[in-house]
Amino acid sequence: MSKDIEQMTHLAFFEKAIKTLRGSKDKGIHSVYSGFNDAFRQYFNSDPVAATKQLTADKKLEIRPVRGGVMLYLPGEAPVNDTAQQTLKKMGL
Repeated sequence: MSKDIEQMTHLAFFEKAIKTLRGSKDKGIHSVYSGFNDAFRQYFNSDPVAATKQLTADKKLEIRPVRGGVMLYLPGEAPVNDTAQQTLKKMGL
């Protein structure tokens, strides 16, 4: 990265990555398979996990655990885990 260019904040980097790397039908990105973690390390020279945890705690980001990492979502865009509700509905309860 050129020193003439102002570095993005962690939040701005997450937002830009999610908006540009997600597929047309997807609302989130996989932290590993999308290349996000490696890009974050290269851009900031720091650990993306710590930044992810902090932004999640601040409710600026939502995550869902998945095989091989986590899915990253903008606030309000993560899928709701309503498996129990769906099961009860199927049971007619």
